[in-house]
Amino acid sequence: MSNFLVSLSHEPACAAWGASSKLSFAAGGAVLHLPDAGLHLRQIQQSTRKIASLGIQNIEFSGLWDAEQQWAFATSYCGAGFKGNITWCKNSDENDLSTRFAAMQFTRQLVNETPEELSPVSLATEAAAWIKSLSPEHVKTTMLTGDELLKAGWNGIYEVGRGSCRPPVLLELDYNPTGNPDAVVDFALVGKGITFDSGGYSIKSSEGMLDMKCDMGGAATVTGALGLAIMQGLKKRTKLFLCCAENLISDHAYKLGDIITYKNGVTVEIVNTDAEGRLVLADGLMAATESGARKIIDAATLTGAAIMAVGKEFNAIFSLDEEFQSSFLSSAQKVNEPHWRLPLMTWHQDQCASPFADTANSRTMKGGGGGGASNAAGFLSRFVSNDGQGWLHIDLAAAYNRNGSDIMPNGATAIGIRTIADQLIG
Repeated sequence: MSNFLVSLSHEPACAAWGASSKLSFAAGGAVLHLPDAGLHLRQIQQSTRKIASLGIQNIEFSGLWDAEQQWAFATSYCGAGFKGNITWCKNSDENDLSTRFAAMQFTRQLVNETPEELSPVSLATEAAAWIKSLSPEHVKTTMLTGDELLKAGWNGIYEVGRGSCRPPVLLELDYNPTGNPDAVVDFALVGKGITFDSGGYSIKSSEGMLDMKCDMGGAATVTGALGLAIMQGLKKRTKLFLCCAENLISDHAYKLGDIITYKNGVTVEIVNTDAEGRLVLADGLMAATESGARKIIDAATLTGAAIMAVGKEFNAIFSLDEEFQSSFLSSAQKVNEPHWRLPLMTWHQDQCASPFADTANSRTMKGGGGGGASNAAGFLSRFVSNDGQGWLHIDLAAAYNRNGSDIMPNGATAIGIRTIADQLIG
């Protein structure tokens, strides 16, 4: 089957399409009409979605496309179930674009798997296998499963996952290209890997539960980012921690009113079993801290409050480290991935009070009340050291769209992998 040629033009469309048309078609291809030599990435994405609606699989870029323009097209074109090919312009860095595409597709496909296909163990196994395939001589992994988590003191992951017959897992992956076992860990990446979230006894509505296969989007995002950075030549020792569990209802599930005592001594009363992501991330953040990592980034599809604040086109970020936060936003701007800062102060740690424990895992009101995304970040800040310096939290509001949008296809987006990879390499 021949490729569908897509080209750019700064000339208006012919009269048959209308002079103001942003898209026209000819035999075997399409032309995107841009007003001038700027990037116009959003306009490209909107036109891309119209082309994608035709069901064409094999795309070839023709003419003078910028690499970022090709990337904008590819991210908007390749939704769930895409089986075609992308042929990049010969005048661009094809290797870099192919590398990005491989990382994006791994991330998206992992998130788009059904919850039956993707258990906590298979999530950890697939993530580890992919990273190992990229640099087998530099990667070591450890997986703690089920009761092994209790023995090691990772009580948050265990409690959230114990209601399922498929056991919870903490994956620790060590990418160490230095060859020195005593080398400092430059970065630790922590990902929320809830492979399905029923809400537990704080059960979600059917509508709210439908797409909860995407609740492991944080684990997929940090894995995709690490893989991308390795393919781009990462030379820094980096550890990956995936906190994997199914949040289900059973006679062995954790309950409202339970109290979890964490490895650092913090006690947490469960007032909402649907605020489970922060409970598993707490273990991952402590494990990352124990690794001595200079910088820690965690990513999670954590709160609906973040979506209410920034919509589904931005990820929300939080940090108590102003310099780190500024650096991260600079990376996001450099690679054209939309991220937005939301408030986080040390007093956000105390916004979820409990009369029975040091803190509760949420507030006893719908959605955790006002400022829910900041309060969740404040909860997480209890589990990192150095007053939060060197730590940044991403609430992945833009991770997934069930039906797509005018600029993104249906399913996972992988927004965030390039920004994190840029931080790792930079």
